[in-house]
Amino acid sequence: MKPLLEVSSERRRYIPIGFVEPGALCSNLVRLMPDATRYHFGVLQSRLHNAWVRAVAGRLEGRFRYSAGVVYNNFIWPDISKEREQHIAELAQSVLDARETYSDATIAQLYDPDNDWMYPELRAAHNALDAEVERAYGLEPSVDEKVIVERLFQLYAKVLMLSN
Repeated sequence: MKPLLEVSSERRRYIPIGFVEPGALCSNLVRLMPDATRYHFGVLQSRLHNAWVRAVAGRLEGRFRYSAGVVYNNFIWPDISKEREQHIAELAQSVLDARETYSDATIAQLYDPDNDWMYPELRAAHNALDAEVERAYGLEPSVDEKVIVERLFQLYAKVLMLSN
């Protein structure tokens, strides 16, 4: 239902993901999350998740290689209220709506870092989503990526200690 590219350019700020209709055929270079919601989309489409990708994903040449085993299954989701989850879902929908504003552009064009100035509504929607996701993890919006990665590894270590 929701594709996530297995290999994506290291130049992108976000790995482009989206929704596909039931019955759509996807190649072996796409990861699908059958029960994902707008909330899941929002967290995965955030700067925070992409910082995780940059820290842990494998590489194919320089490009990120997204895997279920290394990247997704080890990603720690925030423990948040239903209200905050709903707010993230609403902001995620704003990202999808902003993409529709530029319906003549391909997803590759929308997420080309050399052209992001051409899509101010999309940029603004991502900034709002990023801020809320970062708050969900107890971080200040726009914090340095190093701080994001440190926080995610702290949460990961905590989960590992609890499981032992």
